Amino acid sequence: VGEFEAGISKNGQTREHALLAYTLGVKQMIVGINKIDSAEPPYSEARYNEIKKEVSGYIKKVGYNPDTVAFVPISGWVGDNMVSPSTNMPWFKGWTIKRKNGATKKEESLSGVTLLEAMDAIDPPARPTEKPLRLPLQDVYKIGGIGTVPVGRVETGVIKPGMVVSFAPHGLTTEVKS
Repeated sequence: VGEFEAGISKNGQTREHALLAYTLGVKQMIVGINKIDSAEPPYSEARYNEIKKEVSGYIKKVGYNPDTVAFVPISGWVGDNMVSPSTNMPWFKGWTIKRKNGATKKEESLSGVTLLEAMDAIDPPARPTEKPLRLPLQDVYKIGGIGTVPVGRVETGVIKPGMVVSFAPHGLTTEVKS
């Protein structure tokens, strides 16, 4: 059993990560088919197509549209198709994805060859800065000489030094220092 087969098996990490990404609201995905240089034979188009077909079927079951996912055969070890097109895979003509543009909401088609181009094609999620501040707390540190430092990620709104914020559900208010 190869690494791909282990990952796509019933309790494999590939399945787990795809399901987790969808469950957490990740809208865009890239599938890097790594170790293509270790395939039998090396740089095998048949192996790429086999993996692409299997992963496409699974991510479709999870809720993704495979037409919106770039599938890129790569070799992280050798560097094939990472930042520049590989000469070892003349059969790979590149990837094409369809999506709605986040700004214009119009259907568009994007294409490229490398993993870097696929990452550059990701549409950055809109940050709802016009909404009220919502910052779920991740951790709280008590630092001597400084005080209590809440840590979290701003989901909506904006936070700036000098702002007075209140914490729910207690209603405790404080000034943002930095």
